[in-house]
Amino acid sequence: MKNQRNIRIKDIAKMAGVSVGTVDRVIHRRGRVSEEARKKVEKILNQTGYQPNLLARTLGSNKTLRLVALTPDPDQDDYWALSNSGIEQAVDEWSQYSVEIIAKHFDLYNSNDFSKTIAEVMTLEPDGVLIAPIFFRESEELFKALKKQGVPYVLFNTKIANSSSMCFIGQDLYQSGRVAAELLDLGKSDKNKIAILHLYEDVENSIHLKDKEAGMRDYFNELDNPYEIIRFGLSDPEHPAFKIELKHLIKDDDIHGIFITTSKGTYKTASLLEELKKDDIRLVGYDLLNENIEYLRKGTIDFLINQSPNRQASVGISYLANLLLFKKEPPHEELFPLEIITRQNLDSYVRSKIH
Repeated sequence: MKNQRNIRIKDIAKMAGVSVGTVDRVIHRRGRVSEEARKKVEKILNQTGYQPNLLARTLGSNKTLRLVALTPDPDQDDYWALSNSGIEQAVDEWSQYSVEIIAKHFDLYNSNDFSKTIAEVMTLEPDGVLIAPIFFRESEELFKALKKQGVPYVLFNTKIANSSSMCFIGQDLYQSGRVAAELLDLGKSDKNKIAILHLYEDVENSIHLKDKEAGMRDYFNELDNPYEIIRFGLSDPEHPAFKIELKHLIKDDDIHGIFITTSKGTYKTASLLEELKKDDIRLVGYDLLNENIEYLRKGTIDFLINQSPNRQASVGISYLANLLLFKKEPPHEELFPLEIITRQNLDSYVRSKIH
């Protein structure tokens, strides 16, 4: 038998006793093939381990795959800057192939701008789309448009139930909220309040924030809960009441701990804790932003849960490229581990190239 690397379609046809056209139809699942012929071809394919050279076919067709990444403006939030770095990494990784990757950004605080950017994405006629669907209602319209045109898409950061996405990449955010609750529950306290702070995003239109909150609430509800859970949300960072209301909350002497559901909100809250010298309040937040790292080192932040936004984005692009170039189906769900960062293990993450 020939070396498997040198097996050609006409060799498969000869061994199976069928035509080259029949082999081609079986491999690509197109056209009509008798059951007997299909079984013969599949038997030889399995025996030889034949794999079609999908990359060569794509390159030979002179077709450039166009992938679009739809994410919030990286200049507005360091979390999304990390996400954008993952997209840039994917651009480098796929530069040797006929893959064009276009990043389209929208205003993190403006759902209307998100809708406008959706229209721009559709005019690009993408072959695949990576989406951070932080605005739930508007995202559903994009899903419908992509499904209608047969364009595969991958979601990251926020999972939307019942979407027809090829894959979701991110974390179990409900479980993330439970982990945060357990971290706040460590140790004894005479204080009876825990605050959940949703800062810088529209909570009612943001499933990822609701999931985190639900996880925390359910954790405490399942216990003999000594805490009163209070919720504070403010989406506009320029709102004149932002700092005033946050300061008022932090000054409450009954606050045992604070759970911040956003990365940027984490260091903003930590800065106020430091300013008010409230070092007796436990603080749990998200992600290895430079400011969060600084406050974790100081002890103002007790724990960070790392969401790896850069990896989420780069993996999402890779799944789309592999699907369209090599017909490699992505997993339905890629859940990253819930990594708890403390002062003691922080340096290992900062030095790591994979977080």
